[in-house]
Amino acid sequence: LVLLAAYVGYLGLGAAVLQALERPAEMQAARHLLREHWELLANHTCLRGPDLRRLIEGIIQAYKSGITLQGNSTSLGRWDYSGSFFFSISAITTIGYGNLSPSTAVGRIFCIVFALFGIPLNLVLLNEIGQLMLLGVQHCAHHLEEVFHWQNKASFLMKTCALVTGLLLFLLLPPLLFSDKEGWSYEEGVYYSFITLSTIGFGDYVIGMNPDRAYPSWYKNVVSLWILFGMAWLALVIKFCINILE
Repeated sequence: LVLLAAYVGYLGLGAAVLQALERPAEMQAARHLLREHWELLANHTCLRGPDLRRLIEGIIQAYKSGITLQGNSTSLGRWDYSGSFFFSISAITTIGYGNLSPSTAVGRIFCIVFALFGIPLNLVLLNEIGQLMLLGVQHCAHHLEEVFHWQNKASFLMKTCALVTGLLLFLLLPPLLFSDKEGWSYEEGVYYSFITLSTIGFGDYVIGMNPDRAYPSWYKNVVSLWILFGMAWLALVIKFCINILE
């Protein structure tokens, strides 16, 4: 009962803080949208409200499918092989950004079957990678104990080094790459890194989706490897936090 009360209280606190932080911005965006809508109708009297709404809904639906207007043509590419491979990664890792999803019935059925077998395969692989990381840390700690005759200090030192190294490799350095390739700020890159590796996957920031930018062929492959090893590292950190809470 105490644990349940703490859980509900934590959720309530998060909801209150987020409402205080995000609600004013939401209301301001809504006012701005309405103002732009009425100004457009006033300045272009040939447009009618229902027609404009249908056009906006069509643009939104097309954008969800990965299609954007570029002059007199449209941009495609989210379902090329690299985009499909990245979607497969987001599916079996349960990140599920939500910015891209199958639109055909056969594609949705295949996605169910693919994820049904892919998610356990991904969990087994992440567990093996995590165990290798943990064994590496323990081996280094054991080596330090033998050389310097340390006991508890060696284990604490290696865990600290592993934590700092993981922070650099998976949370603090990747945003520099995202800033260069995506044009995001460093804060946005850190936010995307944590939301991705923790498998929260809101989908508000996703790499390789800006039609105005040219991405190198290796970019999504490197990010896919980063996701795989970063999830394994963050799973170990979360497991450590769980042990502390328990």
